[in-house]
This record gives sequence, C-alpha cells and structure tokens, in this order.
Amino acid sequence: MNYSLPSPLILDSLLRDWLLEDIGRGDKTTDCIFTEESTKSKAYWIIKEEGVMAGLPIAEKVFKLLDSEIKWQNLALEGEKKPLGTKIVEIEGKMSALLTGERVALNIVMHLSGIATMTRKYVEAIKDYSAKLVDTRKTTPGLRILEKYASQVGGAINHRMGLDDAIMIKDNHIQGAGSIANAITLIKKTMPYPLTIEVETNNLDQVKEAIAHQADIIMLDNMTVIKMTEAVKLIREKNPLIKIEASGNVTLSNIKDIATTGVDYISTSATITRSPWLDISMRFH
Repeated sequence: MNYSLPSPLILDSLLRDWLLEDIGRGDKTTDCIFTEESTKSKAYWIIKEEGVMAGLPIAEKVFKLLDSEIKWQNLALEGEKKPLGTKIVEIEGKMSALLTGERVALNIVMHLSGIATMTRKYVEAIKDYSAKLVDTRKTTPGLRILEKYASQVGGAINHRMGLDDAIMIKDNHIQGAGSIANAITLIKKTMPYPLTIEVETNNLDQVKEAIAHQADIIMLDNMTVIKMTEAVKLIREKNPLIKIEASGNVTLSNIKDIATTGVDYISTSATITRSPWLDISMRFH
C-alpha cells in the first residue's frame, strides 16, 4: 500500500533543520577520519525487535540531502510488520554521508515505527467491528505531520491535523459559551463552508442537546460502556446521519468493549504518546 508523505516543501525543510541541529559546525569525528570524497561503503539496517515499518522513505531523503548519489534499497515495505533480526534496508554511498546522517535517519524511523507498531495493535484489536481508530492532536510540537503519517501507516485514520480542519466544541468551549446550544448557534453564524461541527459530550443530557442543535459528529467522552451504549441507541434513533466518536482513557484492554457499543470512531492519543521507539541499528558490511 502507498502512503501519502508530506509535501517535499515541508519535509525537506524539516529534515534540513534536523540535520543542522545534529551536525552543527560539522561532524568532527567523521570529518577528521573521512574526506568529503571518501570511499563508498555499504551498510544495512536491522531491527532488534518485531515491529511495523514506518518512515523509510523519509530516512532515504535524509541521506540523499547529504549525498545525492546514495543508493537505497528497501528490504521491507512501509506498513509491513517484520520480526526481530530482519534486515530492512541496504544502503550504499560515501562513508562520510552514511555516518553523518545515521542518527537523524534512525531516530526518525525508530520513532515512527514505534507509533505504527502501537497503532497496529489497537487496529487489530477492533478489526472485527465497524468502528475505526482515529488519532488526536496530542502530538510532539514540530513532529505532528510525521507522527500522524506513522499513525496512518499503522492503520488509523487521522483526526484533525490542526484547529483549522474542523469545528470541535469541547468542554471548555461549552462552559465559556454557557451551553452547547449557545456554542453551536454562535459558530453557525460565521463558520466557513464546508467545515463540520463536532461536540464533546459526557452525559445523555448533553447528547440530547447536541442532537437537537444538529451537530454533525457527537463525541462520547469518558463515558462508561453502558452509558455509551445508551447514547449510541439514542443518537441512531433521533438522527442516524450523525457520526459517533468515543474518546477518553482508551486502552488496549478496553477498546474492544468500546467497539461493541456501535460507535463509528474511537479516538485515542495513546498510540502516539505512549508508543516506545522501535530498536533499529545500522551496521556496515
């Protein structure tokens, strides 16, 4: 499967910044041993634990910014789960470029593969249900576009990339506006077409208010499975066109129970915020 990478205008800028952060005024160790025109060498990447691959095309770009003639061969597909000890990449190029780009490239793939691996576990847990997994805006500042890319590689659907993607009325908006009714009324006066309105609710009274004022999506936040089941039944009876999202304290141990309620989407930040990096090493032939 092909995954949509960020635009080169965005991605190349990020990668240059990250290389500059690491290289600073020069890779002193590598520069003292190898010349700019150093002999070409071959290296490979190996994973030291089972995981889902994510970020390999991005890592390739890191090395090609340092040596445009780098030869990169993927031995694993993006989104593919591989066992411990698998070689995932073969690289050939200047020794200086391979050593200077190693840490930045590995860090990206280790982080993104960790997210993809964790996401895949959540997706597989609800594969027998109609509910789809979505991520959240709880991401590392500056890394959102890549972390959400990894989430997609793992099998999730991206929620809002930013505040400008959709209207989401959360508890603090409701408190500030005085009610869900007031918030939706004010928003509909100026909201641009074709944005949708999602409302966060935590009890049945709020659910009824959101239905009455024609929310497009209703989020059931931190509800028990029993209460969630009631809310889903109510929404389906009143307006079957409204999409339903469950959120709040979603874990691998309870996500299947949440899916049984009949919600359309289950959102969680855990796949990004609680995912450990996948252990990967670069070695030379």
